[in-house]
Amino acid sequence: MNIQTETRTRTLIPSLAPQASAAEAGAEGQAAVVELAEGETAHVLHPSRIIAFEGESRAREDRFLNLSGMYRKKSWVESRITGEARFVLGLPAGVWFKALELPDHSNLLFDIRHVLLYDGSMKLESRLQKAKQALVTRDWVRMKFSGGGLLGLAASGPLYELSLDTARPVYVDAGCLVAFPEDASMRLSVYGNTLASQRMNYQWEMTGKGKVLIQPSPHDRVFTEGMRQDSLLRRMLREVLPFGGVFIK
Repeated sequence: MNIQTETRTRTLIPSLAPQASAAEAGAEGQAAVVELAEGETAHVLHPSRIIAFEGESRAREDRFLNLSGMYRKKSWVESRITGEARFVLGLPAGVWFKALELPDHSNLLFDIRHVLLYDGSMKLESRLQKAKQALVTRDWVRMKFSGGGLLGLAASGPLYELSLDTARPVYVDAGCLVAFPEDASMRLSVYGNTLASQRMNYQWEMTGKGKVLIQPSPHDRVFTEGMRQDSLLRRMLREVLPFGGVFIK
């Protein structure tokens, strides 16, 4: 299987819809086209996102997951599609798609809520989180994909990679972490001076080797409202006064 993003010249397996640029796609929604050769399979964790299908009817098989599978995959139903076939996944506005190819011995742990589909040749393994991690993420399990293959990821914006260092920590907003190395050292923290640390979300302080995947924060009402053309005095009063954000519009 091959993978390419936003071109018209090569096979799209999977790919962003070539009709829209990346910026347009984020605002208007995206489509990912997945092509499977004969004998290849793909597992779709959100079958309702399949908006078009080309192939034999029997090539798609939906099944209910058992209780363990429901908890691990955060889904009731999974679609297994066998090639030769082609299908299109539709994503709503504000959701971005990224196709990621993992090597055979990848050690990345994923938040399964961001996984839209995965290559049928890969094996899924559950990894329990530490108690502190589970309290923040509200989930005890992260998923590891081994065997090499393609993942289709959905996020609140373009996904970015950050390299970790064994000595110099990287701080990542706890709500923006999509995947991280299994052997990374991480703990809850904040950084900066007192004012900075009081006004930020909890951060993962991370060291180690490899890369992490991060997404932009979901829609931030406070930040959006702060972009309005208010006077400096009005903005200061809204920040300083108790309940200023409620009474000062």
